[in-house]
Amino acid sequence: MHRDAALSTRRLEAGTSIVHARPWQSPPVTLDSPALDVMTDLTAVKAATTSPTATLGQAEQAMIYQGVRMLFVVSEMPGVVGLVTSTDLRGDRAVRVVQERHIHHDELTVADVMTTLSALDAIDLDTMRTASVSNVIATLKRYGRNHLLVVDGAPLQVRGVISRAQVERQLGVNINVVEIAGSFAEIERALA
Repeated sequence: MHRDAALSTRRLEAGTSIVHARPWQSPPVTLDSPALDVMTDLTAVKAATTSPTATLGQAEQAMIYQGVRMLFVVSEMPGVVGLVTSTDLRGDRAVRVVQERHIHHDELTVADVMTTLSALDAIDLDTMRTASVSNVIATLKRYGRNHLLVVDGAPLQVRGVISRAQVERQLGVNINVVEIAGSFAEIERALA
């Protein structure tokens, strides 16, 4: 076929339907499976991001649109300043900021509720290469997190994300994670 040739077309008839997409399937995993099997590799999947100045409503819409529960917060790509989860959007921190500032919830920005870079837990990619899914679950529980980051390189780059919800889907079991305060400031906020 000549490269400038138009393709032939046809008219559609009544009864034409849309093909059903194959369901997205992740490989089945066990507790002994390699940890990398439950990591979302950001070299293969584009990171979902938002700006610290985005409203919580904008962040929520971005999560819905992209089918995720967590967004990386970036001020200038590719520099990460934190992350925000669906829980953060309506959680205690949002309620507290509304009360402290005497503002409406729709005036909050991602910067008001995000977890800053210094408060995030990360695992080295080299450690992940020798770990199992069981090790990942133990880490989620130990640090009381729903998400862990996987980092690599110098300077450090976020290479992947581990989501408790994704691990649960792939294992077919629930994982009970109890949130743990990471600093005295977090304890103080929880008691306020």
